[in-house]
Amino acid sequence: MKNTFLLLLLGGLLYGQETVAPVTDEKVGPPRGENLGDYNIVQQWEFGYRTAAIGGNADVYRADVNFRSGMSLLGSSLTMNSKTGHGKYFDEIVFTTQGLGSDPYGAATLRVRKNALYEYNGTWRQNNYFNPALTVSNGLHLMDTQHRWQDHDVLLFPHAKIRLKAGYSRVGQAGPALSTEVLFDSRGDVLPVFRNIKREYNEYRLGGDVEYGGFRFSFLRRWEFFKEDTTDNVGYVEQVNTTVLTHFARSEPNHGYTSSWMGNLFGERKWFSLNAHINYSGGTKNFFLNENAVGTDRFGGSQNRQVFVGGTGSRPLLAGDFNFTLFPASKLTVVNNTSVSNLRIAGNSTYSQYDLATFSYSELDFQFLGIRLITNSTDARYKFTKKFDVFGGFRYSQRLIRSDVASTTPGYPFDSTYYEQTNTAKAGAFGFNWMPIQHLRIHAEGEIGRSDNPFTPVSEKNYQGIKTRIQYRTKTFTASTGYTENYNNNSIILTSYASHSRNYSADTSWQARPWLSLDGSYSRLHLDTVGGIAFFAGTNRSTYQSGYESIFISNIHAVNIGARFNLGKRADLYTAYSITKDTGDGRSSLATQANSIAQVFYNVQTFPLSFQSPLARLSVKISPKLRWNLGYQWYGYHEQFGVLNVNQNYRAHTGFTSLLWAF
Repeated sequence: MKNTFLLLLLGGLLYGQETVAPVTDEKVGPPRGENLGDYNIVQQWEFGYRTAAIGGNADVYRADVNFRSGMSLLGSSLTMNSKTGHGKYFDEIVFTTQGLGSDPYGAATLRVRKNALYEYNGTWRQNNYFNPALTVSNGLHLMDTQHRWQDHDVLLFPHAKIRLKAGYSRVGQAGPALSTEVLFDSRGDVLPVFRNIKREYNEYRLGGDVEYGGFRFSFLRRWEFFKEDTTDNVGYVEQVNTTVLTHFARSEPNHGYTSSWMGNLFGERKWFSLNAHINYSGGTKNFFLNENAVGTDRFGGSQNRQVFVGGTGSRPLLAGDFNFTLFPASKLTVVNNTSVSNLRIAGNSTYSQYDLATFSYSELDFQFLGIRLITNSTDARYKFTKKFDVFGGFRYSQRLIRSDVASTTPGYPFDSTYYEQTNTAKAGAFGFNWMPIQHLRIHAEGEIGRSDNPFTPVSEKNYQGIKTRIQYRTKTFTASTGYTENYNNNSIILTSYASHSRNYSADTSWQARPWLSLDGSYSRLHLDTVGGIAFFAGTNRSTYQSGYESIFISNIHAVNIGARFNLGKRADLYTAYSITKDTGDGRSSLATQANSIAQVFYNVQTFPLSFQSPLARLSVKISPKLRWNLGYQWYGYHEQFGVLNVNQNYRAHTGFTSLLWAF
């Protein structure tokens, strides 16, 4: 879990850096475009070839970067506008693309508009997703899938008092994967299983807006369909230690349908404004799992296990919020927000397991789960002067969880036990904005919260946080710095937990000369968490283990610098360097611990590593409508020590050449 969090955290920092391609900053063609009939056209298209030479762990490179050799439409943009504003079929078309072809991430957008009649917006995205998960499963978990998203929205009579809108969205994921199963008992061996992933989501929507008397009412009807048709199978004999799997097949179709209504009311007057929203969705689902496993267990006994899971379920959700803003005086603003959500999951579903080797049978039934959440917040802001204002607020929330746990006795699915748990949270916040001198702005805020009965160890209980930011800005120079800190201390019946994070940041941008601009940023993110842990483990027989702590410490430093040079009228050069480094808790290597369990936890408390990437991009103007671009970028990833002593290091030389063309 810690390693997953670290990868997600680093991912946000790594992908925050600029890539050498696609799409250069420079433009080609006349700024005002060219006329064609009744329309004006502005366009540019960047075609190119990307190359990549990878050394080290290529799988982790694919998970982090994934740029490889091949042709690509790196980027394009096309705009057509009616010269009179009254085209025959449309008044405006805007079409853009990015990364189409060999790139792992591609996107296209289209907007078509005709004044007072219609407006269409469409987007399409594709992501080639690869996850080797080497550190957590020694290569037995991986995924190589392709995600595709598309959204289409049509708005009729966009400037009228009554507007109609319709839309459609689709999400799909498909591709091969590798997973594992533990068979044929709780202490069985981990065996690899091939997965054919196939997921699909479709949404249809229809709605409109009505304006009257300064108020706007919006409504939307949605129909959502979800399909999960992933299958697992083993078509050959798998053996790990003494456990043998001769046949494994699993089919788990999961088809769901959700119908929902949404409504929104917005209105403004001189001394108040309101925004009310309500949503009701009634989801239904039909699911069935059929699994068959044949082989021998670790003692050599024959195994033939059949599992059936099936049933129907409903998930009605009612959610609404009401936001009321009051302007009692020119310098005072008061905002109150109340939100309510009520989710219920109910249905007849049964887990049935048949052991055909011993002719035994077990059953588990599910009945009901309900979650209700009520929140309220009041915030006020008072503006003493144009350069100084203060704000503060109070937040309150109450969550109620109810559940019926079904009987474990076969044949008595409705002989259940009822459970209920409530959690109340309260928080107060305060802050100010101040402009002490011209060009200088200061922002600071803090929050303190208390929760009486958090549900999980990582839930917020006694927590506080502060956030500050200072910015100085002129026409040619901008500099800012910030600090954020969050602390959470929690203790529940099973264990205790505490987390502490600090984030320091600074960035600057300077137009030093007409031909030279510089920018840079630095951030440091510290995170430490500690919690008690209890579990069952043992070589010969699992026994209860306690007195251990789950600790994670991270200190991430990230630096980004860049420089842009205008080399006369025909050439531009951009250079940049990025480095992200996690120094961990200061240890340089792993040390031997007292026992094997302590050794496992010690090895995953911190993960020192570094990632760096210099780049350079040159753009040369060949003609008013043509530019030649050349770029190079190096990626270097190094782990000081990894999980299970597996270091996923890699290095990659990437580059591209392209032509930016307007025609």
